[in-house]
Amino acid sequence: MSEEADIQRRIDEYLTWMEVVSLSDRTIQVRRKYLKYFREWCENRGLYTIDEISRPVVERFQKSLFHYKKKDGTPLAVCSQYSRLSALKAFFKYLAQQRIIMYNPSSELQLPKLGKPIPKQTMSHDEVQQVMILCDLSDPLGIRDRAMMELFYSNGIRRAELIELNIYDIDFVRGTLMIREGKGKKDRMVPVGESTLIWLQKYLNDARPKLQVRADDITLFYTQQGERLSETYLSAHISKYISKANIHKHGSCHLFRHTAATLMLENGADIRYIQEMLGHSSIKTTEIYTRVSIKQLKNVHNLTHPTNQLAVGSNKKDLSELGNDQNLDEP
Repeated sequence: MSEEADIQRRIDEYLTWMEVVSLSDRTIQVRRKYLKYFREWCENRGLYTIDEISRPVVERFQKSLFHYKKKDGTPLAVCSQYSRLSALKAFFKYLAQQRIIMYNPSSELQLPKLGKPIPKQTMSHDEVQQVMILCDLSDPLGIRDRAMMELFYSNGIRRAELIELNIYDIDFVRGTLMIREGKGKKDRMVPVGESTLIWLQKYLNDARPKLQVRADDITLFYTQQGERLSETYLSAHISKYISKANIHKHGSCHLFRHTAATLMLENGADIRYIQEMLGHSSIKTTEIYTRVSIKQLKNVHNLTHPTNQLAVGSNKKDLSELGNDQNLDEP
């Protein structure tokens, strides 16, 4: 084995180990991609072996991520920097545990601090309907799209989870959906709304048979070629519907997830049930929606704040005229 292949050889060993300990396919895929970036960065600087990777080298890599500019000139998002560095730390931790290296060069690497960003946008129920009615129900793909968006909206299922669904994961009698090996390889059962069940049944009866290629295939949602959907295709496809609806919102599958959680919270759902539905391992992740939901806070504000009490006890016409008085600040 040549020196030039040393870093890649260790990466391959690490990826195999991840499979052995049953880490999710998605985690393995992401770390493969990020470690490839690191290897290429090293090779561009004449570094080909693991022994050449020191703490200063890792710190230089971190700085390069911070200064990196994408094709459109924008910097790499903090969460993207975090993900790449997390993959690197996990890789070197493995090498140290296997005694492949005597010193972990990333052990003292400080990861960038992640904030808790509020989802930029959510849709109202009416806006969701505006998006959904764009589906062409004379086309099997249009029925499929309506069923998928109904499912996204019904329980906030993740994009990757929807892609992996099979026909037997739906229980029409109980009105539930079994999500197998979701994020963190955890199974969970989630509710499905009645209208969503109707659209799923319509898809199974009227559209799926026209898209299915192999009779023994139990995949739920197909492409036009009768294959399982890809995440890239699904994101781009749903995004087109949202743009076409002209609701002045931007997003894709995750926008439905944010919307479902926010609207349920505003309508009085306990945050613990939303946590269970979304498949969050920590309720701290779910608490982001308490900051998105303004409806309850506004209701309390309307009932208790003195400015609103003034409006209730005054003539609205008089208040409007007062607001238009150009000499309001004059003595």
